Amino acid sequence: MRNKVIFSALLFCVARLLSGCMEWDYDIDNEEFNAPGNGLFIVNEGCFQYGNASLSFYNPSDNTIENEIFLRANGMKLGDVAQSMTIYGDKGWVVVNNSHVIFAIDLKTFREKGRIENLTSPRYIHFVNDKKAYISQLWDNKIYIVDPSRYEVTGYIEVPGMSAQTGSTERMVQIGQYVYCTCWSYQNTIIKIDTETDRVVDALEVGIQPRSLIVDRNGRLWTITDGGYEGSPFGYETPALVCVDPDDFSVVRRMKFKSGDSPRELIISGDGSRLYWINESVWRMDVSSEYLPARPFIEERSTKYYSLTVAPVGGDIYVGDAIDYQQPGIIYRYSSSGNLLDQFYVGVTPAAYCWK
Repeated sequence: MRNKVIFSALLFCVARLLSGCMEWDYDIDNEEFNAPGNGLFIVNEGCFQYGNASLSFYNPSDNTIENEIFLRANGMKLGDVAQSMTIYGDKGWVVVNNSHVIFAIDLKTFREKGRIENLTSPRYIHFVNDKKAYISQLWDNKIYIVDPSRYEVTGYIEVPGMSAQTGSTERMVQIGQYVYCTCWSYQNTIIKIDTETDRVVDALEVGIQPRSLIVDRNGRLWTITDGGYEGSPFGYETPALVCVDPDDFSVVRRMKFKSGDSPRELIISGDGSRLYWINESVWRMDVSSEYLPARPFIEERSTKYYSLTVAPVGGDIYVGDAIDYQQPGIIYRYSSSGNLLDQFYVGVTPAAYCWK
């Protein structure tokens, strides 16, 4: 573990030196990987315009971490601001926001299999089927439609009521033939998309800037609205945890946080029964609860809890610590009862996760 941490730090320094160049041409000897069947991909955001985004892989069975796996497997940097990752079929799809690209990688070797390029500012990719996927975007009033089998943009879905300058689409989930998508930056709605016609068929106002979106065991949608910020031209309001019934597309529960709170990173347990989020500390709540919890589940560590995931089996909680957004971050792994089990270094600003 010590050698891997030192290796990560050295690669971080190299990335800083090369940050002015955003071409994917950094030449090193490719390494051969054969990742186990199960594990956790960690998407490290990096620093904006530094080109030091990276990808890590953690094996929970033996508590080992491999950092900079994209660089080491492909001989080139991942790019600028890694946003998210989604697994579909035998590929992992890594969205790199400020490099306007999505890489498809082999899940065992981490080698690139293809890429979707020339995107505006991609955030997340959602797969409808083998031939169609949607890509949400920041600063765009369109959701791109792509054919993942050919890595090509085939069309787009224009979101009503948005301009290209203030448009924003974010997290997506699917229930039946409909995809639901939060409209986040300077927006206040969840939109409903018919995947058969590729059109927005409805929109629901849930509060200022809904970001996360998950589905619970009862088939209901949950989001957290961050409320914007003081002085925002779009307004500011108290953040809230919001539950939506997709059957009649209505808000059925709204729980307000305290003024000044900054809740984020809403996720759900593998069985769909418990919600987790970050609000300085880590909080947990049963989906049947009518009230926000009074005490945090995992207390803050006087640092920066930035990201969160829960193992789909076993329920271990992984919390990403961004520290100062400049040095390699730390992942804390807790048991389902909240006891610290492990911690390890990853890349700069661990921001998102994907379970294999």
